[in-house]
Amino acid sequence: MHAEYASLWLANPDTLSSHPSRERDQLTQIRIQTSSESIPLCISASPSSLPRPPSPLTIFSKRPEMVSLRCTTAHHSLLGSPTCLARPRRRPCPVVRAAVAVEAGAQAKVSLIRIGTRGSPLALAQAHETREKLKAAHSELAEEGAIEIVIIKTTGDMILDKPLADIGGKGLFTKEIDDALLQGRIDIAVHSMKDVPTYLPEGTILPCNLPREDVRDAFICLTANSLAELPAGSVVGSASLRRQSQILYRYPSLKVVNFRGNVQTRLRKLKEGDVSATLLALAGLRRLKMAENATAVLSVEEMLPAVAQGAIGIACRSNDDKMMEYLSSLNHEDTRLAVTCEREFLAVLDGNCRTPIAAYAYRDKDGNCSFRGLLSSPDGSKVFETARSGPYSFDDMVEMGKDAGHELKAKAGPGFFDSLQ
Repeated sequence: MHAEYASLWLANPDTLSSHPSRERDQLTQIRIQTSSESIPLCISASPSSLPRPPSPLTIFSKRPEMVSLRCTTAHHSLLGSPTCLARPRRRPCPVVRAAVAVEAGAQAKVSLIRIGTRGSPLALAQAHETREKLKAAHSELAEEGAIEIVIIKTTGDMILDKPLADIGGKGLFTKEIDDALLQGRIDIAVHSMKDVPTYLPEGTILPCNLPREDVRDAFICLTANSLAELPAGSVVGSASLRRQSQILYRYPSLKVVNFRGNVQTRLRKLKEGDVSATLLALAGLRRLKMAENATAVLSVEEMLPAVAQGAIGIACRSNDDKMMEYLSSLNHEDTRLAVTCEREFLAVLDGNCRTPIAAYAYRDKDGNCSFRGLLSSPDGSKVFETARSGPYSFDDMVEMGKDAGHELKAKAGPGFFDSLQ
């Protein structure tokens, strides 16, 4: 790319006020930021040689003896011999020699993919994981600036002083991201699959699940090694009704209180003594490189995980063939099938934030799908469970999830769901 150079002088701000108005009209001022102050750059140029207002400049290198600037959008050359046009009124004018490169036709690089995500450390870790996998799979995405991460605040992020069940509605952590996707402000959306409603917004599709992390929950406590070791009356912090119901079902002498915030916030509150213990998804701790905080890892028999726990889902617009092509290359089919089975179970039960539901589908040692599902009351007084196994294939696993959901719905009876409203 062709670049023309012109020598300029950086003038002290006090010199500008001494210019006659006629001369000041011929000046073009550009402010640059040095390490200590913002200094106006005065350029003398004829109107035909320099646009007014001046093209924006950005620093691209700096040495003690020279400040170098690059014009990012200029379409004109800087011509003539610039000079400092005024003398200081009170003190000598310190000047610094500078070089300005004007690149003809320079344009800002446009990202090929904009990833929408929540702004929590865990959400950003998942977005970064997605970005790295895209870069590894597609050479054009490995270039600097090809993928942009866009942080979007959701309703669930903004309301932290209430239990999720009291906020109500579905998509507390996804709606604003889905809106940005449909409005074209982002190209793909990275979600924790356990936060995604069973029905996607019209115009979107979820063609990709990344390989699933460990689905188990971690027990974190400073005074005990397990839930069973906690003294009667101990307070366990959790924002999850699924965890609350299973804790109270097995350990009715414990107390569970609402405990919201990101992973770092909850660990801090635990250390400050707000609660005796808490439970967090092991997958999140691992993605944050914080698994050492786990006191113990609970088996799925003791604490059945949330639907799609440990899975990352990536959505795009249903008419965006290019994004679907990118995402399909990252899809982990075993995870997608397991998540689909669990979400079909959830859809039949029409679960919401007031319904404690847990499920886990996985490929067993024989290559078949093993499934366990649970439906309970928030206080753990009523618990309904089911288990199934069958071929590890899409159609069979869809039917398995639906059938398990209908079974527990019949066991619980219509009055059960009415009592949770």
